[in-house]
Amino acid sequence: MRFPGIHVVLAWFGLALAAQAENAAGLPPEVTASVNRGRMLYAANCSICHQITGRGTKGTYPPLAGSDWLAANPHEAIRAVVGGLNQPITVKGEAYQGAMPAQVLTDVQVADVLTFVMNSWGNPGGKFAATEVGEVRATTDFKTFEALKQASDFRPLPPAPAGFDLAEVARLPEFATRLASDGKGSKLFVLGQNGSAWRLDLGTKKLKQILWPTNYPGLKGADFGTLGMTLDAQRRLWITFNHRVESRPLVTNEVGIFRTSAFDAEGDPIAPQLWFRTNYPYGIGPYNHGISDIRFGPDGLLYVSSGSRTDGGGTGDVPNLGKMGEVGITAGVWRFDPQATEPKLEVVARGIRNPYSLGWNGSGQLFTVANGPDAHAPEEMDAITPPKPGEAPEHHGFPYQFTDAPADKKWYPYTPLAPAGLHFVLPVINTGPAALLEGKPTGTFTPHSSPAGLVWLDDTWPESVRNSFLMGRFGNLIPGVNNDDTGFDVLNLKMAQDAQGHWTTTATTFLAPLARPIDVHLAGHQIYVLEYTRPTDFKGKLGWLPGRILALTPKPASR
Repeated sequence: MRFPGIHVVLAWFGLALAAQAENAAGLPPEVTASVNRGRMLYAANCSICHQITGRGTKGTYPPLAGSDWLAANPHEAIRAVVGGLNQPITVKGEAYQGAMPAQVLTDVQVADVLTFVMNSWGNPGGKFAATEVGEVRATTDFKTFEALKQASDFRPLPPAPAGFDLAEVARLPEFATRLASDGKGSKLFVLGQNGSAWRLDLGTKKLKQILWPTNYPGLKGADFGTLGMTLDAQRRLWITFNHRVESRPLVTNEVGIFRTSAFDAEGDPIAPQLWFRTNYPYGIGPYNHGISDIRFGPDGLLYVSSGSRTDGGGTGDVPNLGKMGEVGITAGVWRFDPQATEPKLEVVARGIRNPYSLGWNGSGQLFTVANGPDAHAPEEMDAITPPKPGEAPEHHGFPYQFTDAPADKKWYPYTPLAPAGLHFVLPVINTGPAALLEGKPTGTFTPHSSPAGLVWLDDTWPESVRNSFLMGRFGNLIPGVNNDDTGFDVLNLKMAQDAQGHWTTTATTFLAPLARPIDVHLAGHQIYVLEYTRPTDFKGKLGWLPGRILALTPKPASR
């Protein structure tokens, strides 16, 4: 499974899961109350792997819907939540061997979320008790919730890069996906993964919530996620959304852009209004990456990244999830005229699996960094040249060719053949020393390191980083591979282009270890790093809690 869209990817964390739960009518009041509390907890803590529908991911994350294992092993289900699961299990005839980390939930919360699951999706019903959870927890490695919580506390700050000071700016109340600002350094806007947004006053370090999930017309109470945000010159926020619609015969991924339309008494942007909407058949399980990053280019136009709906061109095996592979608007980059009253989608790049972040260098060259497939191919950085009028957009290979591997390499048995005559633009080649595959030049970054966040530092920055990119790496999400915890860092990328126009980068580690950095942003003359959660490695299998924002400030002598 891959992360928000980075891969997050993610199944969208809905705030209303009533459609997935059984009708609570007729249940005792205490069970109904527990189900309602557990519904919200499931959305925040469980649906990232087990999916919003409880169907899981075949072969990786077991289904909770109609789970014979859950019905037969209620105490083991508690143990899996409070202590983690590291042994094979069989659910509905399918073997699952992936590891599940312990979840940082109290005994009462564990009882509620399991009661919700047990009363949803055709499961047999019943109620879990907090005392029962506490008894099972006492037999695990953590023994108590307090011990688990301590293991998941915020980590000490990593060493600051030479010439910089590093500080914690804010601890966040929810999982967040993007940062935005006017670039002047007084306010920072923080986007939550379900439509919430906060204004962070960089002087007082105080957070103020300015948007709630219920503020999006047409999406109220719906299952939707938000992965991209930017601020325009009029101080309006533009926010991308992905909305799973349980339509038939095929489930639909409804995607689009909201733009704020008013300001509150303190001048903060509010009242999102729909600016653009389109849709396509929802992806095959967890690989519905949707749209994510949104940014204004040097040309004043609006660019949006659109991820794939498949892992590598496969068809899946769920009848109501479309088997058509990629469609014309997935796995690429879009462009819009932001002044348009009836915006028209223009595809300016194709064949990029999940271009989670966009960025321009000092010469106006657009680059994307993208999450690669589960098949252990490197994560790509691609140089994007938008087409001239009348020309077709360049194709960067997906799903026919990954990275700079030979065109005839079959990453999957079902990898489709490329259409005759289709030319691919190869990715940027990384010459290291960081983020290489087997120590060799790589196109571009270590597999499963999940690039996330891309910013250009101009010639006003310290010499060590000036005229180069900084890029975060969220880190591995696939159990059983890359146990060296690749990612969890920020890289410095110095770019070069040869006479034939091919791009290379020299990647070095800038800041590590970090707790799944999901965005990097410039505001004023500071670099802000958004940590998604708290653990700084994958091997610990610790539960996830919302992360924080860090700030890097150049020391005066280094400028």
